[in-house]
Amino acid sequence: MDNKAPVSSLKGVGKQAAETLRDMKIESLEDLIMTFPYRHEDFQLKDLAETPHNERVTVEGRVENEPSVLFLGKNKSRTTVTVLVGRHLVKAVFFNQHYVKAKLQIGAVVTLTGKWDRGRQLITVSSHSIGPRTDGADFEPVYSLKGSMHQKTFRKLMRQALDATKGSLQDCLPASIREEYQLLPFEQALETVHFPEDAASLKQARRRFVYEELLLFQLKMQALRKKNREAEGGSFIDYDLVRLKAFIDALPFDLTGAQKRVVNEICRDMKEPFRMNRLLQGDVGSGKTVVAAIALYAAVTAGKQGALMAPTEILAEQHANTLEEWFRPFGVSVALLTGSVKGKRRKEVLKRLVDGEIDILIGTHALIQPEVLFKSLGLVITDEQHRFGVDQRRVLKDKALNPDVLFMTATPIPRTLAISAFGEMDVSIIDEMPAGRKEIETYWMKKEMFGKIVGRMEKELLAGRQAYVIAPLIEESETLEYQNAVELYQQLTAYFEGRHTVGLMHGRLHPDEKEETMREFAEGKIAVLVSTTVVEVGVNVPNASFMLIYDAERFGLSQLHQLRGRVGRGSDQSYCVLLADPKTEIGKERMNSMTETNDGFILAEKDLELRGPGDFFGRKQSGIPEFRMADLVHDYRALEAARKDAEELIASEAFWVSDETKCLRAMLEDSGILEGGRLD
Repeated sequence: MDNKAPVSSLKGVGKQAAETLRDMKIESLEDLIMTFPYRHEDFQLKDLAETPHNERVTVEGRVENEPSVLFLGKNKSRTTVTVLVGRHLVKAVFFNQHYVKAKLQIGAVVTLTGKWDRGRQLITVSSHSIGPRTDGADFEPVYSLKGSMHQKTFRKLMRQALDATKGSLQDCLPASIREEYQLLPFEQALETVHFPEDAASLKQARRRFVYEELLLFQLKMQALRKKNREAEGGSFIDYDLVRLKAFIDALPFDLTGAQKRVVNEICRDMKEPFRMNRLLQGDVGSGKTVVAAIALYAAVTAGKQGALMAPTEILAEQHANTLEEWFRPFGVSVALLTGSVKGKRRKEVLKRLVDGEIDILIGTHALIQPEVLFKSLGLVITDEQHRFGVDQRRVLKDKALNPDVLFMTATPIPRTLAISAFGEMDVSIIDEMPAGRKEIETYWMKKEMFGKIVGRMEKELLAGRQAYVIAPLIEESETLEYQNAVELYQQLTAYFEGRHTVGLMHGRLHPDEKEETMREFAEGKIAVLVSTTVVEVGVNVPNASFMLIYDAERFGLSQLHQLRGRVGRGSDQSYCVLLADPKTEIGKERMNSMTETNDGFILAEKDLELRGPGDFFGRKQSGIPEFRMADLVHDYRALEAARKDAEELIASEAFWVSDETKCLRAMLEDSGILEGGRLD
């Protein structure tokens, strides 16, 4: 039967079943057979001596005594019986199944499946059968179902569909790749993933589908990358190397080895006739701004304009002040455009920009307004790129004919996620900190130490320095007993009254109020800033040397690291105190990790391991794809292999013409990246 045939062609699929399957996005036989189980029930008989505590187990044994039934109220009961399993005498407990008493005759053989309590030598039974195992099915697939659909019914439909389509399914993986990695053929892997004979064959089937899924995804990414690079009219920035070296030599510090490496990568891209599409990752304080400045100056020496977009006004102002200082001796014209630039001043900036009198424009989302026009935009840089939506970034990019694009982020993204979420980009990483930068000392302390910590904070304040206090909630919540910003602000205001000024900042404030509070803190008018996580990406305050994060267990590792990066920006020793009483092992592990390292990339990998890719960015639009079978954390080796193979395939001429890769090309065509078998 054709795999495109409707599921209604299967025996037992009536109108109601067809509707339930449609709700599950299953309309054809192909949809059905490609709906993979999310786990398999393991009914292999186990030796209790080797079974860990709390693990699910299937055993066979003999009933040793008369079962006892305890009724616990309406329709609730607990039936207990002793069973000899091998040499172990164990208790078997059945909840709300008092009718089993009649079947459990002394001497009868029973097969039990349930949770094993090693300490109490007890099995809480979830399923059972009277008599020894006869069906021989060690693994049963378990699917994510909807409505009135039952696992048993779904398995029967799956069996029918696999039998009906046998011999008609195409294997999209080229034979050369299957041989290289010793992967199962498609039909064999499909049969095995649904109805495996044993754990080893299931592992091989899963391995096949993980690789195929990641390869198809990476082919899309690499095809998109090729398409972007070869876009018509790609920007060719023929910068002046002599002038660029003079600018680098005039900087008030030496570049680190990592900065030199990424500058070379960016400059090489700018010289190419295709559009640069590069992600620049660098930990907090690693020196991304100077790399951006060098790239912008390179564009200016080629007679092009540059644009730098920041997520907040105060960050845009900070960039503008820094770049103006560095560029002044070189006659480069820098202008700032934010929501606060209005009226006559705004008109003047817009006119000078379109006339080509402004070399570099720095601003917020104000840069993407329709009236903002450039004479010759060659390079677009967005700082903290994940703070802008895809559409916002595209509008700025479209203000010129394919300008070079550089995205910067201080959120260290684990390599596996960078390959996935930003697979169509080239990635540059600054993995070295500037010389002389002191490591932030981080401590994990319990809530009862709050008074002592505030006393330590005051020592820093008396020395003329400033402090951040971070809280996870804005106002009191009945359901969450976490300290909140408003309450902390009131407590600290009362404590420091007459000695130090305390400010409050959170997401519910008007943007103007937030900007004003942050500005006062930057200017030293506020000594202690109590805030929610809105300071995570914020202004550079070198005088801030102390950070207290209240209820630190509420935050992910990457977020804690971002927050910590607000201090330690000056020459003074800085401190970060995590106030937390984590109840879980993962929570304790997070706190320990924070005290052990200041390396954002190590912490990002740990965060990914603890939280999984879905939660890493904390938003659905992060670009992390949903996979049927692959897991970005555990399958990172397969991801690396798929990335390498996809790059080689897309770059080879054979991929575009060979019959062996015809199926892969068809899949790219379905995704809209190809048209007529070529990049559209």
